[in-house]
Amino acid sequence: MSEAGAAREPDSGGINDNEVFLPDTNHLPPTVTFLQELPSYQSMLRRRPSTVRTRDGQGFVRRSPVESRSILEGLGVESLDRVQSIREYPLNMSQKRQLRDIQEANTKYLSGWDQWKQTRSKSWRKFLDETKELSSYLELWRHDIRNIEGKFGTGIQSYFSFLRFLVLLNFVIFVLMFSFITLPSAVSKHGVLNGSYVKVPPKSIEPQCTVYTVSGTKGLIYFYNYIIDLLSGTGFLEMTSLFYGYYTIDKVQFNVIKYNVPLAYLLTTLAYLSLSLIWIVKRSVEGFKQSLIRDEDQFQSYCNKIFAGWDFCITDINAARLKHSSLQYELKTDLEEERLRQKIAERTTDQKLRIYCLRIFLNIIVLAVLSGCFYSLFRATVFSQEKISNDSGKPNVDNLLVQYLPSMVITLANFIAPLIFSLIIKFEDYSPAFEIRLTLMRCVFVRLANIGVLLFSLGTRITSCASEKCTACGYNYKLYPCWESRVGQEMYKLMIFDFIIIFAITVFVDFPRKLIVTYSSWKAFQWCGLQEFAIPDKVLEIVYGQTICWIGTFYSPLLPAIATIKYFVIFYIKKISLMHTCRPSTRPFRASSSNFFFLVVLLIGLVLAFIPLGLSMTHLRSSKACGPFVNFNRSWDVVPYTIHTFPAALRKVLNGIASEAFAVPFFMVICLVMFYFIALAGAHKRVVDQLREQLVMESRDKLFLIRKLTEAQRHS
Repeated sequence: MSEAGAAREPDSGGINDNEVFLPDTNHLPPTVTFLQELPSYQSMLRRRPSTVRTRDGQGFVRRSPVESRSILEGLGVESLDRVQSIREYPLNMSQKRQLRDIQEANTKYLSGWDQWKQTRSKSWRKFLDETKELSSYLELWRHDIRNIEGKFGTGIQSYFSFLRFLVLLNFVIFVLMFSFITLPSAVSKHGVLNGSYVKVPPKSIEPQCTVYTVSGTKGLIYFYNYIIDLLSGTGFLEMTSLFYGYYTIDKVQFNVIKYNVPLAYLLTTLAYLSLSLIWIVKRSVEGFKQSLIRDEDQFQSYCNKIFAGWDFCITDINAARLKHSSLQYELKTDLEEERLRQKIAERTTDQKLRIYCLRIFLNIIVLAVLSGCFYSLFRATVFSQEKISNDSGKPNVDNLLVQYLPSMVITLANFIAPLIFSLIIKFEDYSPAFEIRLTLMRCVFVRLANIGVLLFSLGTRITSCASEKCTACGYNYKLYPCWESRVGQEMYKLMIFDFIIIFAITVFVDFPRKLIVTYSSWKAFQWCGLQEFAIPDKVLEIVYGQTICWIGTFYSPLLPAIATIKYFVIFYIKKISLMHTCRPSTRPFRASSSNFFFLVVLLIGLVLAFIPLGLSMTHLRSSKACGPFVNFNRSWDVVPYTIHTFPAALRKVLNGIASEAFAVPFFMVICLVMFYFIALAGAHKRVVDQLREQLVMESRDKLFLIRKLTEAQRHS
């Protein structure tokens, strides 16, 4: 606020309790009469506490605590108790010097212990800053992403940063699975450590349930059979550490410690899901704050586009022209939305009834399209599983195509459904921004729901039993003697096929299209133009693949390693495609909104992954012929079994935590914490409202001063 507007005058009343900011105590009332007529001065009079300055023995002027506190609050600094670098405060140089003087004055009167703690904190902070600066040079694809940002702006850069995040996430998941599951089982099987294999008690289960033979690994095997096995996950790959059936170790002996492999398998699965959830939520918080602030006020949106819309990271002239058109498109979109708001406000009852009926009819068409996609996928999955069961042991190209039939149907649905949705949305009379969001959410639903339909189809086949012996096993052991490995193979095939499609479209569609558009003079080819690098579509591709990875890791523990390599290669494929074969999207995509949108879609995929994995662990019977859980009816049963082996005192503690006597107080504490944060959010909202009022007052002060200056010039 301006100095004149910040002036205060004693008031007979007390300070308002609802006021967030303390009064300014360092300024006298303005001596010029007309300055006392400022709107801010008239509306924000405060009582000022008295201030006293003391002087120490060396002649150094020491401010009173009340004065120091008021100065700090005037600078926007809450406290100096926490040692923080002055350069981190958003202040100008004179204010930083003033803050430095206060810090030095306070340090002089601290005890020796407090001075040592402050010096240690400064040294530790300096060490962390230098370490962070050094680690930034080791960041993956740092130079490449900065080049992309410089040529195409922060919107496209956010997509490649998101791709890097998935590479790191999958690598961490792979390290977890390999360290706690694959490595102990492998070293035990090779005799490095003593290990015991899981054994099923012969009286508790039918002997047919324990039979598991891998087909296609005996006799004369041709070379192309290895290629088919590599693409389908069958044959020689089926009993490797890639799939669930390999892990038949029950316990591993480390000196005096027994390593429980089944418990580690379950806990590691929960650990990588929890880690993914925490990491995604942590990254999405900042984007949510920016998105909330940006979308709260429409006037603020206009100001941001006009005064702060330019991306100064852009250095390429073509990208600059594209940014100009993007800003123009944003402004046109905002004006179009404003026009639609006025149109909606002026609609009559008949018009509203007509548009609502039209939207209901179009949404029925959308549901019909979704139902057709899901039914086609269900029938394709059933047909594929039947053919695989009948043609087992006959690896050939036809059998490979049958195995990949569900993946093909999913890819075809992911291609056709968005085209239909983009055509339908034009008749629903929504605003341009809402059209984009609704179409994207429909596409997200199609991609992720297809995975759910595939798993539902497999689950139906696995649990369907036509004989009493099959019922005794709890699953269809004739078709799926090790059903977990079969599910892992389906996830493996989806992952491989998704990568093949991405690579094939780039090589066999985008590159030829680039050559035709560049070297052909036909108007039809020139009208088509280059392929557009549509960020939302690219994000849906990799989120679809990441959801497959999350679901499949339980059934194929090394699938995160394949996903890491896949996304690593996709980064360079997309980079080359962006640089040489595609043009950036004409629709703008800000980095803040992009990151938040990416992480929200990724979070939806993670929630979808929780559902089938939770049902598989708690409801489906474990295979009795393979895997670490053959001694348990369900995977989750290893947890209560392990708890029963604990000492009695520890069992009582755990049972108490799981009881209602602990759950009710815990729920009450959670509610209190939630109410506290709600109150804190309300306080922050009041601060924001007062800051906005101050901005309004400052603008009024400027108008008042300009009017007075104009009058003075007119009379002179």
